[in-house]
Order: sequence, then structure tokens, then C-alpha cells
Amino acid sequence: MTTWKIAAVQMDCVFADNARNLATIRARLREAATNAAQLVVFPECALTGYCFESKAEAWPHAEPIPGPSTRVLAEDCARLGVSMVVGLLERDGDRLFNVCTLIGPSGVIANYRKVHLPFLGVDRFTTPGDQPFAVHTLAGRASDGGPGSPSLARPANPPEGLRVGMNICYDGSFPEAARSLMLLGADLIVLPTNWPTGAISTAKMLIPARALENHLYYAAVNRVGTERGFRFIGMSRILNCTGEFLAVSEDDQPTILYADIDPAKARDKHRVFMQGKYELHRLRDRRPELYGPIIQSK
Repeated sequence: MTTWKIAAVQMDCVFADNARNLATIRARLREAATNAAQLVVFPECALTGYCFESKAEAWPHAEPIPGPSTRVLAEDCARLGVSMVVGLLERDGDRLFNVCTLIGPSGVIANYRKVHLPFLGVDRFTTPGDQPFAVHTLAGRASDGGPGSPSLARPANPPEGLRVGMNICYDGSFPEAARSLMLLGADLIVLPTNWPTGAISTAKMLIPARALENHLYYAAVNRVGTERGFRFIGMSRILNCTGEFLAVSEDDQPTILYADIDPAKARDKHRVFMQGKYELHRLRDRRPELYGPIIQSK
């Protein structure tokens, strides 16, 4: 049985200070790698902060991707032998996007632009994501050394690939987003978030439902601290395929959560409680021919 160790970094962010936030991200990435994490997930807008009052105010803190920060983080991933997902603001032409970027030892793997935008913070001024949902496979970690001492030698039996899908914060409130990633083959959905006060029910109830209804692993990674009058609640959590907690924070303090996940369990959608009497199949039992209203614009 091949498992992957993932880490969720619940951290505070300094508003509009990319340099300080990058230093914190790099330090926590090293810490998680030292503890043998293979994929490390950071909050939404971890690099930049979130509560900008205009596009013009946010624009100087946005970066192209690849760009200065993602290149530095790619070098760290290569040196440490890990992959990561980190939230930031992207500029593309004159457009501003709220994004999370998947980076591995070989560089930027994929970029996800937030699709569902609340009327809150910088999302009031960003462009809605314009790319289809996608799943990306991480190769086995090229390290068989001890924690904190990556080796360039690939092990004889490298871990099976991990299929990762990305959403951001408010996307988690739309079951269609997670369902799309499940249908594309995701083993794990990562959800970098900036949950403020008022999102406690989302953390406690909605996120476990996304994992359960799609029978996959789910990692919601929130920030902490305050920013321009908004308090961020933490409460990051990693859930298994039945919506149960593997690792959870119930407070708003910086921490790193760790969990081992088994892609094979996410791929087996057939749950047998009593052979021939009580069985569920989260993929086979769907009735898409009846779901037409879901894709109607109104």
C-alpha cells in the first residue's frame, strides 16, 4: 500500500508584504519537508494578503507565473524533494487573478485561477477563473533518505502518483467544483482558504460533505491573524474519503497539520458494508441524464 504524507500550513500573513510572507512560506516548507511531507499546502493569498481595497492597490503585489516568488519556491522544492500548493495574486496582461499554484521539483506544474468569487476582499476586483478544472499527477518523491536529507537517487519502487485537484476558498461552497475534480480522477482536493469569522459552519459541515460525497481526500488550509478588521479563524482540516478528520485545527493559531493518505482508497468508489445487501458506489450510482438544471445559467 502506497501512502503520501501531506502537510497543511496554517499561517499568519503580513498584508501587502510579499518578501516577509515568502520568507515564512519558505521556512514552513523546510519544516514540513524535514517532517517527511511530500506535498505541502499553504493558504489562499499566503504571499500577498487578501483585504485589498482596489485593484490598483493589489496590482503591485501580484506577480506573473512563473515569476520571482514561484521561481524561488521551485528551487526550494527541487532542493527539498517536495511539492507544494501556495496562494498568491497573478497578473496576466491587465487582468488580476486570485490563484493557487502547484509547484514541484521540476518547477511550476499548474496554476488554478479561482472560479467562484465572493464579494469580499481582493475578490471584488479580480477576474473570475477562465480555465477548466483539471487534475494533475504528482510523481513519486525522488528521495529515499531520512527526513530533511533528500537524496538525488530515485528509490527502486517509487510511490504511486498522487492525483491532485485545486479549488480556492469560496469554490468549496459549490459542489459542482469538487464533483468535476472527482470525475477527472482526483485522489485529493486541496482548498487554500481565507475563512473569516462567519465561516465556521463551512469548516465544520461543508468541507466534510465534499470529501464524503465524492469519496476522496480533502485538505482545506486556512490562514490565521487579522487584516483590516477581518479576523481569520484557522480551523484547517484534512479529511479522509468518508469525511472523517485525519488532522484538524480547532483554533486560530499557527500550526502544521500532517496526514498520510492512500490514493488507492480514493480511487475505489465502491463501498461494501454488507456484501450483496448494503453497497454504495459514488461514481457508478450517478444519474447525469437527470442533472440538466445544474448546468443551466439561471
